[in-house]
Amino acid sequence: MLGALLAGLLGLIGRQNLFLKALAMDVMGTAAVALFVLVAARSGLRTPVVADPEALSRLGAWADPIPQAVILTAIVIGLSIQAVLLVVITRLSAVDPLLEPASFEQLQASQAPSAPGAAAPASRAAP
Repeated sequence: MLGALLAGLLGLIGRQNLFLKALAMDVMGTAAVALFVLVAARSGLRTPVVADPEALSRLGAWADPIPQAVILTAIVIGLSIQAVLLVVITRLSAVDPLLEPASFEQLQASQAPSAPGAAAPASRAAP
């Protein structure tokens, strides 16, 4: 698990392509969730879902559902962040298919006003 976490970190630092950075972030998120599951897993625990409330005392040790809910929430949040990130990257690929930050900086510099006193380009008004 630590290897996947470090591989994602190296991919995030070492790659320039935005899609590969998003993929590395997904690898890191999956590795972090798997690491938490590995650390929290204990054998011999029962599920606390029973029909009879008095049966909980007879079951002995039972699993705490709160960490499970937190991990499920982390998975859902990670999935939604990845979805939004991929939509943004898809929109950016229409502007520049290379998806490298340096090319976006060059594009932004070419669209900037040339002189400090020059007027900024007129923005489009919403209909």
